[in-house]
Amino acid sequence: MDGRIGYDTDFLAWTEEQARLLREASRERIDTPIDWENVAEEIESIGRSELRAVESALVRVIEHLLKLEYSPAEDPHGDWKISVLEHRDRVVRDLSASPSLRGRVDTVGIYKTGRKIAALGLERDGIRLNDLPVDCPYSLEQLLDEDWWPANRHSLT
Repeated sequence: MDGRIGYDTDFLAWTEEQARLLREASRERIDTPIDWENVAEEIESIGRSELRAVESALVRVIEHLLKLEYSPAEDPHGDWKISVLEHRDRVVRDLSASPSLRGRVDTVGIYKTGRKIAALGLERDGIRLNDLPVDCPYSLEQLLDEDWWPANRHSLT
């Protein structure tokens, strides 16, 4: 291989590289009727949508891990675990297709969103937003580890 990023090895990095190459080519081929800048932008946006999908799935993982950890209710726990497993699997597959996504995940932002959503769902149990940690208590490795689960705080008493 000539040092370029492969489509099959890191899709996000490939989209960024292709967009950059298109922009460079546009400066050399001014007489072509191709809308180079918008074509490059569209290719980049495909990569960004991959990142948004990963972050969206991680918001669900965080939401349901917080509910599993803080909810005294027993009933929805199975559904929350299923959701965590589904979303973890989705993220792991997306990160395999685009390893560079891992370094782009905004864990602070997705935790903030997941925390707010979890708090809304936990209100019926008397849990408020301020009862949940301000900073993410989970590492990215824990968020992705199919065998890791937080202890339920109510089962400890």
